[in-house]
Amino acid sequence: MTARNQRRDDPLDDFDRRAITLNGTTKNVYVAGHGPGVIVMTEMPGISPDVARFSRWVRDAGFTVHMPSLFGRDGAVPDAEEGGAVFRKACVSAEFRAFAANGSSPVTQWLRALAHLAHEECGGPGVGAIGMCFTGNFALTMMLEPAMLAPVLSQPSLPLDDPAGLEIAPDELAAVRRRLDRDDLSVLAYRFEGDRFCRAERFAAYAEALGDRFQARVLPDSAANPDVPPFFAQHVQCAHSVVTAHLIDEAGQPTLAARDEILSFFTGRLAP
Repeated sequence: MTARNQRRDDPLDDFDRRAITLNGTTKNVYVAGHGPGVIVMTEMPGISPDVARFSRWVRDAGFTVHMPSLFGRDGAVPDAEEGGAVFRKACVSAEFRAFAANGSSPVTQWLRALAHLAHEECGGPGVGAIGMCFTGNFALTMMLEPAMLAPVLSQPSLPLDDPAGLEIAPDELAAVRRRLDRDDLSVLAYRFEGDRFCRAERFAAYAEALGDRFQARVLPDSAANPDVPPFFAQHVQCAHSVVTAHLIDEAGQPTLAARDEILSFFTGRLAP
């Protein structure tokens, strides 16, 4: 992958931007690569150069990456003021349930349809998905789509006001658990130990609901990259984004090992 400056806006010019209409709603989706489909859902406050870098790693691992634009300015370095405005708008958006436990965000229905479409177009045994931060739990709800085989939850942060809350309807959570058992599938999940937005209580709640199908990875705060964009420096102020803003792209780093484990997880589930 060609090295890019992660602190400059990314033109995303190596992706095909497609306007995709599903369930009567149209969203831009950045698509690149060949092979089975993987949905990469951006963290707050949007598709940053760090999120795009992760999508390119997925592409280069042999997958057709689908990166939907869910909020924010696509390709922008996360600015503190602009990013804060995006966050506040998303918190009151009808598409998301930022403060409500035991309920699934309506946008997950669109994302499930995108997973179905990606499978139809890309083939293979199924598709994978990773959610981050604000979208962190969405990959779990997407398991209600039969094509979904490889869900990854990276620092799932909703609901924002309940550290032990799960942003999924109880009946849907039960259906996901039944499917994981029936199809012998698992869920990978990542967080930093001191993350204030995705705390230990949340992972404990997932483990109670999903049993050993929930495979948690907790990284030490010392593994986080201290050189972060302005949005994270002002509004996050803790180790948080495992495979994007806080990833250290150097051999031997725990965050890079997490990235490699995720790519191997996708390969193991989705390789023809």
